[in-house]
Amino acid sequence: MKKAANVKHRVFFLVPQEVQLLDVTGPVHLFYEANEYGANIATYFLALENKKEALSSAGLSLGPLEHFTSFELNENDILIIPGFESRIFFAEDFSIKNEGFFVWLKRQSQNSAKICSICTGTYLLAFGGLCDKKNCATHWKYFEDFQERFPKAKLQTDRLFVKDGNLYSSAGVSSGIDLSLFLLEELLGPVFATKIAKEVVIYLRRTENDPQLSVFLQYRNHIENRVHQVQDLLAQQLAEKKSIEELAEKVHMSPRNLTRLFKKTTGITIGSYVEKLRVEKALQLLSQNEKVSSVAKACGLNSSNQLRSLLKKYQTNPFSTII
Repeated sequence: MKKAANVKHRVFFLVPQEVQLLDVTGPVHLFYEANEYGANIATYFLALENKKEALSSAGLSLGPLEHFTSFELNENDILIIPGFESRIFFAEDFSIKNEGFFVWLKRQSQNSAKICSICTGTYLLAFGGLCDKKNCATHWKYFEDFQERFPKAKLQTDRLFVKDGNLYSSAGVSSGIDLSLFLLEELLGPVFATKIAKEVVIYLRRTENDPQLSVFLQYRNHIENRVHQVQDLLAQQLAEKKSIEELAEKVHMSPRNLTRLFKKTTGITIGSYVEKLRVEKALQLLSQNEKVSSVAKACGLNSSNQLRSLLKKYQTNPFSTII
């Protein structure tokens, strides 16, 4: 077995045959950028089979690979398992053929390594018993099949990615990038993760129950595009008052249905969401010594008094010396 390299963290990517290309290359690039920004991370690429290369589902070969049995992981390590063609893991003999990998996988989890899946990679976690009584996510096309095959798993059908202990799983190809940014935030802090997101021009989305960088990033861990559109509009045009009717028209819904969908999806009302956006924006501008009247206007409020009232509602000590 290979011992830990002289680095703070190691990230291992399993690369099975017919892997979904972006499941691997997206996260790999983020960790590459992290190293460019000074992180101390080493990356390794593991074969599920006894082959030095894997042919992706897109036809591009990836390698060289090292067999998974060459490594033992620890609490400083991350293992990322991408999605691959479903016909492979739907094969009747898949579980038996890969029994050795599942034993190894469970041992790495017991060693406290972070075990992460992207898209249908969650099937490998579930075959290995890691999803039993655990919250997890996978691609929406496989919800019904996954729940039938693994009834002990607590499948979350409305989240981009899910963390349960040292088990992490994501819903699809692009959400693997969101998950990777979250992992970088855990390892190196929110400021560092923001720099990486900015470098690769990615809009961060966080989980509702995890530490947040900003309210502008909160309540975004869902896959309801119409709600995302409304959230984008509110955040980008905070100085402009938007009625429910206007917002609903933008996403081709009735005001009543939008109100219900927003609350169901985010767990917060549109009104409360706007107030939180205004509070954070106001505090940011006030810290830059902007005039109170200008701050109120930038936040879509009619007066300085409205701003004071809003800050008092959400802050125990709303910069009283400033306003």
